[in-house]
Amino acid sequence: MMASLAKAWLCSACLHKAASRNTWLTRSSSITTPRSYVTASRNDQPFRLAVVGSGPAGFYTAYRAMTKIQQAKVDMFEALPVPFGLVRFGVAPDHPEVKNCQDKFEEVASSPNFTFIGNVAVGNADNHFGGCTVPLASLMRHYDAVVFAYGASKDKKLGVPNESVLRGIYSAREFVGWYNGLPEYADLAPDLTQGEDAVIIGQGNVALDVARMMLENLDVLRKSDITEAAIEALSKSRIKRVHIVGRRGPMQAAFTIKEVRELMKLHSVHFHPIDMSLLPDEISKLPRARRRLMEIMVKGSTSSAEHAAKSWSLDFCLSPSKFNGTADGRVQSTTFERTSLSAPFDPSSSVQNIGDKLNIPSSVVFRSIGYKSVALPGFAEAGILFDDRKGVIGNDGFGRALQMAEDGVGTTTLPGVYCAGWVKRGPTGVIASTMEDAFSTSDAIAADWAADIPFLNPGESHGWEGLRTQVDKDSCRVIRWEDWKRIDKAERERGLLVGKEREKFTSADEMIAASR
Repeated sequence: MMASLAKAWLCSACLHKAASRNTWLTRSSSITTPRSYVTASRNDQPFRLAVVGSGPAGFYTAYRAMTKIQQAKVDMFEALPVPFGLVRFGVAPDHPEVKNCQDKFEEVASSPNFTFIGNVAVGNADNHFGGCTVPLASLMRHYDAVVFAYGASKDKKLGVPNESVLRGIYSAREFVGWYNGLPEYADLAPDLTQGEDAVIIGQGNVALDVARMMLENLDVLRKSDITEAAIEALSKSRIKRVHIVGRRGPMQAAFTIKEVRELMKLHSVHFHPIDMSLLPDEISKLPRARRRLMEIMVKGSTSSAEHAAKSWSLDFCLSPSKFNGTADGRVQSTTFERTSLSAPFDPSSSVQNIGDKLNIPSSVVFRSIGYKSVALPGFAEAGILFDDRKGVIGNDGFGRALQMAEDGVGTTTLPGVYCAGWVKRGPTGVIASTMEDAFSTSDAIAADWAADIPFLNPGESHGWEGLRTQVDKDSCRVIRWEDWKRIDKAERERGLLVGKEREKFTSADEMIAASR
């Protein structure tokens, strides 16, 4: 049943990844099929659920809750004027098929039991660009339950000398947000004109996305929904050589087959061969997925070195130790220390530095070592435990948020408070795994509601109708779904003028103006 449900709620690419992982087919303890228990309302009152965040985790949670709980009314809060979160601002622009899930989210939003509340941040977000804000405490007073599904808004740092000093060092999150039109990074203006060598530190799929944007033919990108500002900057780029650097080896690589295959097939782009000593002698005996990945790397690119305009490499077993700059404060090279794997052919091998140093020219550097969620203002006062090191809300594994026990020893669940997606489990997985995770949270909510356990405000929850009076509408504009549709229409019209599906607005002010 979960597999058939996935076919209706995922794009073909995500469904393929989900099938290869087979997680929901083999782990059924936390996933139940739709309507296996439809929970009735309490005292003839609707169940009012606030979902904070409008990305995949938020929408999948909303859908599942409305399916499982009778008279469930979901209000979705989004700090930006536009929905869809990572699907809009994180998925590579040349991967439009991954964004097909937006069509399903539109179906959710069309329900009379769903309300989109855009341009409204929970707490005082410092990057909210003048939108509306509501205190967390106020939000919690007006709902039976709150689900935090707001993703990961920060990136992890390397912690090496000169990382925050030299110009030309960016996070992959900034770069991805910039070319995807995220208002927070609209003015990033990455300088790709200082030299021919780019270094990307990290070897996950996001790192490969960043590399592909610098190596791909511009005519291909022009047809996507990448911003025109990004096209202009990439058209001036001098980058010809991209290093994707990781601490471990190919057998421990975090990227997946689809992403590395795409890079191998780029026109007039050469792949520098990997160190074969890092691969087992008999690749054919590896498990299928790992074998296919190794075979792609061994086979290499279709473009030869002498005929390619650009090139890239996967540089394994290197750990950054220092960024070196020019006299005027720009990054010029990166010093790496070689590493050694305790078991080179074991995917979980440990790694340690061995002291040998290597300098790689670096006219621009991107760190791509992971994203990180942060606590919202008001978490501590509400008793919500947040692990700052891991960047997740403390939870029981099924999405029930944790608080300190009354005796100060141990933890207990916090009634009516839940989490889903990256803020629940960390920034890992694909949209398919986010769907599974969100469904498990909604199932926990439905089970708790059916069990008649305490929630936030039994019988006294009024949802957005009660909360809206606390929003200063004179100083900000609340964006409803019909407003978003006007923004969407305007972006599509802008796209037609330049021959693509849409040209995104890159500032909240532009979005709000288009919503009127």
